[in-house]
Amino acid sequence: MAEMVAGDISMSSKVKKMQTFFGLQVTGKLDYSTITVMKKPRCGIPDVANYHLFPGEPKWQKSTLTYRIANYTSSLSKPDVDRAVEMGLKAWSDAAPLNFVKISQGEADIMISFEAGDHGDSYPFDGPRGTLAHAFAPGEGLGGDTHFDNAERWTTGAHGFNLFTVAAHEFGHALGLGHSSDPSALMYPTYKYQHPIGFRLPKDDVKGIQALYGPRKVVLGRPPTRVNRTVPQQPAHKPNHSGQCDSNLSFDAVTVLGNEFLFFKDRTFWRRQTQLSNIRPSSIASSFPQLMSNVDAAYEVAEKGTAYFFKGPHYWTTRGLQIQGSPRNIYDFGFPSNIQKVDAAVHLKDSKKTLFFVGSEYYSYDEKERIMENDYPKSIEDEFSGLEGKIDAAMEVNGFIYFFSGPKAYKYDTEKEEVVNIRKSSSWIGC
Repeated sequence: MAEMVAGDISMSSKVKKMQTFFGLQVTGKLDYSTITVMKKPRCGIPDVANYHLFPGEPKWQKSTLTYRIANYTSSLSKPDVDRAVEMGLKAWSDAAPLNFVKISQGEADIMISFEAGDHGDSYPFDGPRGTLAHAFAPGEGLGGDTHFDNAERWTTGAHGFNLFTVAAHEFGHALGLGHSSDPSALMYPTYKYQHPIGFRLPKDDVKGIQALYGPRKVVLGRPPTRVNRTVPQQPAHKPNHSGQCDSNLSFDAVTVLGNEFLFFKDRTFWRRQTQLSNIRPSSIASSFPQLMSNVDAAYEVAEKGTAYFFKGPHYWTTRGLQIQGSPRNIYDFGFPSNIQKVDAAVHLKDSKKTLFFVGSEYYSYDEKERIMENDYPKSIEDEFSGLEGKIDAAMEVNGFIYFFSGPKAYKYDTEKEEVVNIRKSSSWIGC
């Protein structure tokens, strides 16, 4: 996604920051040595920063993390990919009190995949060389996820790009480390082949990971840590294939679409005909490859035959399950610039208004006039009494608004202006 920057003052200052970071002569100009560094194959996390941890110092709040390799590259055999990933994680668990458990289905803390070009997370890959991979800092949803550019030639040796070397670097990001300006560090942003056998983290990286998680306690007589390859119980928030459900299931977004209900959670969505029969979870990426995962909000304007899906500061328009065109900016709707995402949206058929819920407030958008109404935002608590907790999702069915908040679904009567029923959110998908 390209963005226009006002004026060109930022270009010179960014070049200066980059030159400082790499220990080059600070000129603010793209001279030969700066361009040489820029052309080196590298990690796709921006360098222009003055920290070694991410802003706000995000970290995992638990010591055992799950990981899953969602797909593989054709450059290498599956066992070679598995081994490179395992050794990349082990580099970090040898230095910090972390354990990694491989799972083969469901949502893992660290989802690992090989992707090409624009793959739905707003950070498209650029083909061979250039950006090799990127990873997201710890957190919910995309947090921790690690993507490798499938256009590269991945190898287990010193030619091409060594998967262990890049994976170990990216897992540093997935655990909360930014880039290091120490050229000997694994977290230095440009690619430098590392031999996986007997690899030990350089001092700077050890300091970084231990600043977040503390040192690994060595127990005398106990062998060093391994990455645990056993599969734990089904992860939470996924109905498993035996038909049992997680009663604490919450949804990220819900909408009516034609004669179906759609329920979104992380990377999964459920399609339900008006009857409860045969509800199957599907992957969002398979039906909506542009969205990939983690939909924030969705709503349909049935008379237009159009639905809208929101994710961060972007939205997509669909007809049925077909996405139309490129993502657009949510500020098209008239949101103030401090709003980065919406939590929930619901279209009210009679009034032709769409309500957007953001934090403790909501906005009203006039679909006919295509403008945000004056006098908004208003307080959710003042206008919709009886709701508790943050609104995750909402939809209108038969004149009632159903509000989803965590594991609870509230049925709200707009005429009586009160909640008339509360059910488990999961009951909507037959649990």
